[in-house]
Amino acid sequence: MRGGFSLGRLKALLLKESIQMRRDRLTFAMMLAVPLLQLVLFGFAINTDPKGLPAALVAPTQDRFTRAMVSALELTGYYRFIAPDATAGEAEVMIARGDVSFVVTVPSDFGRRIERGDQAQLLIEADATDPSVASGAISTLSTVAASALAREAGTQAPQAPVEIVVHRRYNPEGITQYNIVPALLGVILQLTMVMMTAMALTRETERGTMENLLSMPATPLEIMLGKVMPYLAVGAVQVTVVLVAAKAMFGVPFVGSLGLILGGVFIFVLALVILGYLISTISRTQMQAMQVTFFFFLPSLLLSGFMFPYRGMPDWAQMLGEIFPLTHFLRLIRSVMLKGATAAEVSDSLAALGIFVLVFALGALLRFRRTLD
Repeated sequence: MRGGFSLGRLKALLLKESIQMRRDRLTFAMMLAVPLLQLVLFGFAINTDPKGLPAALVAPTQDRFTRAMVSALELTGYYRFIAPDATAGEAEVMIARGDVSFVVTVPSDFGRRIERGDQAQLLIEADATDPSVASGAISTLSTVAASALAREAGTQAPQAPVEIVVHRRYNPEGITQYNIVPALLGVILQLTMVMMTAMALTRETERGTMENLLSMPATPLEIMLGKVMPYLAVGAVQVTVVLVAAKAMFGVPFVGSLGLILGGVFIFVLALVILGYLISTISRTQMQAMQVTFFFFLPSLLLSGFMFPYRGMPDWAQMLGEIFPLTHFLRLIRSVMLKGATAAEVSDSLAALGIFVLVFALGALLRFRRTLD
């Protein structure tokens, strides 16, 4: 009876699979959304040569040579002076907080030295926590300075060479591991915590053990805390392993407070496990939970500044990146580990992570169902 090939049986099987695929709307939506998402992100949002980088200008005397120099830097497209009249103290705070990528300091005697034919200096401090961000902007400095001052002086070449002093702050040697390894902590935690929590809870629904839990006299908040808190211990183990490896294997500096790092990690992990719990309330199968997790993980990875410079993305992509916890965690962990930032300097990132915890918890509690129907 099964010996020959039957077009009728094949047609019936194809019809059955088509109906099942149509019923699984989440999977069908992912098949269309994921390629479209990748196309948009890689085509428009990803830029390995960021321009329009925010900069602060410290220039006590803004003479014509200083203005010419600043105009030339802006014309390169790499520098965007958001603080054109900052003091040295204000500029230091801005680069420490990550508000600017560069601090350009023009000495008060810059113009007088150019007019006398003496050698003048120009100091540019670059936030080198991400070496790829500063490389393009720094490589154009010498040519830009010479041509700008030559035009202003009305000669073919400046009377004396201008010495461009570049300080790569926080990572003077431009070691890529200093930027990547701390960020890997956030990426590893996000992938494992969200997926483990979402799939473990969805597995209980598939096996029927969730019904026993729902019959207990426990509140939704108690059930949520009971489910997510054990995974905090798993996250603690991962954090310990990554931090020890970062110091022992890669020599990543720990400039800031370890307590502040652990506090930020705790809030981040708490947000992730609650997000996993929220995904489990949406998904009915482990496959759906895994699909939703990857749909969240992919744009978060690309728009957070882990793989590509955050400053190089267009404004709409940067705004979209703000809705992911990983974006704020990367700012926090890099600032504390590499810059030695204080709690006040990373308060915005801590507050954002705390908001994610509240929003995810509220969503999970609202999605909680007493029945599985």
